[in-house]
Amino acid sequence: MNTIRVEPLSATAFAPFGNVIEIDQSAENYSINAGTTQRFHDLATVTVSGNNARPIISMARAEPFSLPLKLTMLERHPDGSQAFIPVTPTRFLVVIAGDKNGTPTTPRAFMAAPGQGINYFQNTWHGVLTALDLATDFIIVDRAGDGKNLQIHKIIEPYEIVL
Repeated sequence: MNTIRVEPLSATAFAPFGNVIEIDQSAENYSINAGTTQRFHDLATVTVSGNNARPIISMARAEPFSLPLKLTMLERHPDGSQAFIPVTPTRFLVVIAGDKNGTPTTPRAFMAAPGQGINYFQNTWHGVLTALDLATDFIIVDRAGDGKNLQIHKIIEPYEIVL
């Protein structure tokens, strides 16, 4: 079985696949609410396409997985980006892959630290929502609209994801 080692999640390493959503003092930010709140502005690019498409906000409760983890499938959403922002400050696993002629390339795995969320770019191969230490609630920003916005790729020779 092929092995994937988990990397720390950083904006630079994740840039080809999406955005890391986190409070970063270098991001555009400004004071709102009469100076009581600092807004960190435009941290992710939300995209939607297709008939009757619109961005939506949902929530999910993810049951925890444990490592090592067997990776047997990847999915992607050709008509919209997809963001996951944990409500509880806890770590979670992020699995992504590039694309070569409609097929995922070798996956990579990142550990999102407490305080980080992610936004997958439209049409990016990724693993399932993977909470690790405890059941975790996530805010999801993605697409609603006509058509099937999901493609699944089953991995014939599974990968083992390890720390």
